[in-house]
Amino acid sequence: MKDKKVIKEEFQKDGYVFIPGFLKTDEVAKISQNFNRVIKDVVQGMPPNHVFFEDKEDPASLKQLIDLHIYDSFFNDVLVNSKFKDLAELLLDDRVIGKTLEYFNKPPLIGKPTPPHQDGYYFMLNPSVAVTMWMALEPADDENGCVKYVRGSHLKGMRPHGKTKTLGFSQGITDFGTDADIANEVSFPARPGDLLVHHSLTIHRAGRNSSDTRSRKALGLIYFGESAKEDLKAKAAYQKKLQEERLAEL
Repeated sequence: MKDKKVIKEEFQKDGYVFIPGFLKTDEVAKISQNFNRVIKDVVQGMPPNHVFFEDKEDPASLKQLIDLHIYDSFFNDVLVNSKFKDLAELLLDDRVIGKTLEYFNKPPLIGKPTPPHQDGYYFMLNPSVAVTMWMALEPADDENGCVKYVRGSHLKGMRPHGKTKTLGFSQGITDFGTDADIANEVSFPARPGDLLVHHSLTIHRAGRNSSDTRSRKALGLIYFGESAKEDLKAKAAYQKKLQEERLAEL
């Protein structure tokens, strides 16, 4: 694995860092087995706003589970008692709070694109001291929707966001696609156990899954630095707006 100093330098310069083989094969297998257990035994007891499908009528189209650490002790340990948390503290130069652990998938053919966005828009922190981690559980590439980052975008502030039609990613950057975006975008094919970590202001997206056979499953974790303070008033207003938009679509 990369040296800690190199990891930190790359993260600070680019707004993201790619760490091949962060977990070993048996560790990845254990996480995948527990995701399968949760999908089989736990998901039915989770609230609908924490479980997202590409097609609500098709259980096989499960695309995202959020806040799994609340519902399952194994994944709570992964979030709060692991080298993922240690890495977050290294990168942020701060003690951190594990905010959520998520399951991501893009089912074959129907897995939709993830719109370009900055996680900090959702987090509403001041200062925006947070990281998101994405670890492949299956091979990911351009065909089935690997992650793409805009290098250095974390140094340029928050871009304007607006409503999208992507369930689970309700807001996207409205002016994405500038010359700088295109010139600095980098795709990251990944193997199981490879880890991507990005700053809360780093612009990122992922393509659709155009494969007719391969899914694209991944583990997601989010950590806030203790120095970051949530804007609770702005967050409440944002949640109210989302709820109004959902009701208008019914």
